Amino acid sequence: MSAPVLWQSMTWGEVGALTASGMDAALLPVGATEQHGPHLTTSVDSITAERLAHAVSAETGIPVLPTLHYGCSLGHSQRWPGTISLHPQTLIEVIVQIGEWAYASAVRRLIIINGHVTNHAPLRCAVEILRSRFDDLMLAIRNVGDVTINIASIFSSDAADWHANRAETSLMLELEPGHVRLEKLAIADDPDRTGGLFFVHPVNHTSLNGVTGLPSQASEREGRELFAEMVSALSSQLRAALKEQPPLAHSYFAPV
Repeated sequence: MSAPVLWQSMTWGEVGALTASGMDAALLPVGATEQHGPHLTTSVDSITAERLAHAVSAETGIPVLPTLHYGCSLGHSQRWPGTISLHPQTLIEVIVQIGEWAYASAVRRLIIINGHVTNHAPLRCAVEILRSRFDDLMLAIRNVGDVTINIASIFSSDAADWHANRAETSLMLELEPGHVRLEKLAIADDPDRTGGLFFVHPVNHTSLNGVTGLPSQASEREGRELFAEMVSALSSQLRAALKEQPPLAHSYFAPV
């Protein structure tokens, strides 16, 4: 595996040379700063998104923009210290502005690697705005927890509304073991209470300790296997994405 191509490690001339060579794509990891139960640090979502982006960059040569470490975490409430949340409209505007400046640097394929589930709605709104402004900018969002159907099933194996669960804890044991408080694992499990509910409730109404799932069942081996599958699947998808063209060349702005 090669080293990842990091936007922050290049000069303006090197960025220009890369895009001039035909590389018109960029990856944007978006995470969050939020509580992850008694056993994981607040940076889990940012670490997962960034490490996945770096790994697939090493496989595909697509440059990685600097990670956005703040997301929309309003649902985690202020019951547990540590969460720093953006409002949805703020995250939308941040992504739009990043997209506009990336476009000015000749990026025409922007792939957002999302590490936090409830970022998805504002990210999707940002995609709508950007593609209405730039006719030749293609955008996509890939959530780390559902790169494929099989990966999604692994993430939700112990909780449909998973958070700081077996899968996330396994990933941290593999990627950043120093961010796991092993002495807290035995008391971290908390069941998913969302089954059969009609409304979407914030975490303070569904969890005793900020966890949903069974992190006590996590293992480094499971995290290693899961991450390898995530990297392989997303790299394959991105290789195809580098060649993709819109099915029709019709202008967004010109009437029929």
